[in-house]
Amino acid sequence: MTTISLVRHGRVENPEEVYYGRLPGFVLAEKGREQAAAAGRFLAQDAVSAIYHSPMLRAAQTAQIVRDQFAAPVPLVECALLNEIHSPYDGLPVAEMERRNWDFYHELPPPYEQPEEILARVLAFFERLRREHLGQHVVGVSHGDPIAFAILWAFGRPASTMQKRQLVECGVDDLYPAPASISTFRFSDTGALLDYRYHCPHAIP
Repeated sequence: MTTISLVRHGRVENPEEVYYGRLPGFVLAEKGREQAAAAGRFLAQDAVSAIYHSPMLRAAQTAQIVRDQFAAPVPLVECALLNEIHSPYDGLPVAEMERRNWDFYHELPPPYEQPEEILARVLAFFERLRREHLGQHVVGVSHGDPIAFAILWAFGRPASTMQKRQLVECGVDDLYPAPASISTFRFSDTGALLDYRYHCPHAIP
């Protein structure tokens, strides 16, 4: 059995309240560091072979803090398949994105990503890890929408903005993957998905 845990990065320092997307330089807030440490302590209960992470700084920082909670160090590997979505809205005020109802995808041309393209690269990540880490537990630090679409896939639902708002029906009590939450997918040796679990360690008393 191969286990893959997708961790959303911790809360980001964002005093200007912008949608940061793929903008460089956004670091974890102190709260985000605490959240990442809680995720690491939870994951340290099992043997983890490697931690992959998005190229974004906040994801790399989360990965490092998660690893710091382990009794022994494991490899950290940057992986573009886990990257934040590619959209034209980086830098827009959060208030503007809220007015858009956080819809990143409506009628956008290439090279901007659509949900099915984002899901395709997450599934490619799963396939890579099933080949390279058969029978092991591996962590991938990514971002909200890539993880949300992977959850929908696990429940046989299409990757879309509308379905993304129904994640509570997929066991996501926080309605959307919370910062430093853990979405764990377990696969058989043949690659079949066995089960999916959602945890938010920093919310557990």
